[in-house]
Amino acid sequence: MKRVALLIETSRTYGRDLLRGVKQYNESHGGWSLFVEVRDLESRVPPWLSNWDGDGILSRAGSPRIYQAVKKVGVPMVELRASGQIDPNVPFVGVDNQVAGRQVAEYFLERGFKNFGVYELDTESFFVERRDSFVATLAEAGYECSAFLQKGHSEKPSQWERQQQQLIDWVQTLPQPAAVLACTDQLGCWLLDACHRAGVHVPEQIAVVGVENDETFATMSTPPLSSLMLPGVAVGYAAAELLDAMMEGKATSTAPILVPSHGVCTRLSSDVLAVDDPLIADALRMIRQEACSGLRVDEILSRIPVSRSYLERGIRALLHRSPHAEILRVRLQRVSDLLADTDLTLDEIARRTGFATAQYLSESFKKDRKITPGQYRRRCRVGQI
Repeated sequence: MKRVALLIETSRTYGRDLLRGVKQYNESHGGWSLFVEVRDLESRVPPWLSNWDGDGILSRAGSPRIYQAVKKVGVPMVELRASGQIDPNVPFVGVDNQVAGRQVAEYFLERGFKNFGVYELDTESFFVERRDSFVATLAEAGYECSAFLQKGHSEKPSQWERQQQQLIDWVQTLPQPAAVLACTDQLGCWLLDACHRAGVHVPEQIAVVGVENDETFATMSTPPLSSLMLPGVAVGYAAAELLDAMMEGKATSTAPILVPSHGVCTRLSSDVLAVDDPLIADALRMIRQEACSGLRVDEILSRIPVSRSYLERGIRALLHRSPHAEILRVRLQRVSDLLADTDLTLDEIARRTGFATAQYLSESFKKDRKITPGQYRRRCRVGQI
């Protein structure tokens, strides 16, 4: 039985997805003895490593020091973080960030945006690759992109406030409506906070997409953050497959193995189309904010100076559905979120999402999703949705 050490962070969604991918490979092909421990990206060299007598290592090295310690063990290794930065002869498996940046740019372009920004970070090569690909794709389509570089530290309250004020100042320079790529989900949350402080409506005035689809950041922000889904499970599986071949003494290439991301998981921070008509934009903003409070089309018409036919034509032209259907869609999306993330009863979910009864909620949900609320919740629990 081969012994494999996993020096992979457990503190973030991507690292845990890598571990799941390794587990999937091991269950079907490996039969290894796996050593894993709680880690984050800044963890030091584990003290047991120098005396470890194993057969292979999968590593997300946070520094050259960790890499050197892993290399000194003298067993086959695959790197999962820094392609070519530490040693070009070490096999690397990771995300294709050229595809990642392009996917987000195409996502925004399909929604009709013409103004763009990127909240960038240059501390890792993969952040730079995402940014460059995003900007290049927009340039090919004939659009420029404003950029804001995250710099310095934000650990102290004074530093955090100064950073957020600079971010607010940048947001206020963007022509609206604008679409912004935040190169990480953490940056996405900071950007949403800056928009909130500045009184900028998200997603109607600024739409935001992060990267990684980290559960904590994406669901804790207000509104919830849309994010590019990184293929952590597939990367972990491919890395385990490569390591297995290396431990068997098979010839392998040192060319990087790059796995494309899965597309954007849409949440409220980007669930909108670019709207030039301010009255229709106001109506859509009202629907986003108040649909779950029992909003009706008549109430929209009483508060926005448009006729019913104007509202109907404007929303259908953008969304290919009626105002009433859009209200229902927003409610059902919120129902899905509560089913997946809470143990609330259907009666309580109905109360929180504007449905008169749990029965009406169930009927509407099944008609739209072709599955009952209970079935949806159970599938979410086992990772099938």
